[in-house]
Amino acid sequence: MPPTDDAAAHAQRLIEANINPRTGLATDYLNHFNEAIMLLEMVPDLPECIDDFLGWEPMSYREHFAASNFKARDLAISAYDSSDPALRTEFDNITTTMTSILTSVGAAMRQARHDETRAILAEQAAGWIKPLVTLAGAMINGGSSDADDVDQIMNR
Repeated sequence: MPPTDDAAAHAQRLIEANINPRTGLATDYLNHFNEAIMLLEMVPDLPECIDDFLGWEPMSYREHFAASNFKARDLAISAYDSSDPALRTEFDNITTTMTSILTSVGAAMRQARHDETRAILAEQAAGWIKPLVTLAGAMINGGSSDADDVDQIMNR
């Protein structure tokens, strides 16, 4: 059955807003995690960046867009809310895992007394988060989101 004019117009609005019309998700949310990764990668060479990383605040998908200057933030939230519940749950599980890792590493860094310890924590955390960001990006873009892929990444 061909899409209706309304469905085609809605899909075009999503595309123009950089929201995947098949998944209803936008890669802009991953910038929230990429910022944390960038800060973590700076810590070993610039220990004074630790405070910037420790200032990173977790945000859900909705919170990220509500607080952003994203041109179509209301559309992004609406598309997310209308996305396939199974996909959204799997996506949220991955982003919750990333948030948990980042907040746990932040707590450990606050207790660490040596820059070398913080550098090791930063390198390890970046190594754990990067593949999860890649997996979340694949889900946003309609790629495979097979549970075996998640298990493989989580068991590294």
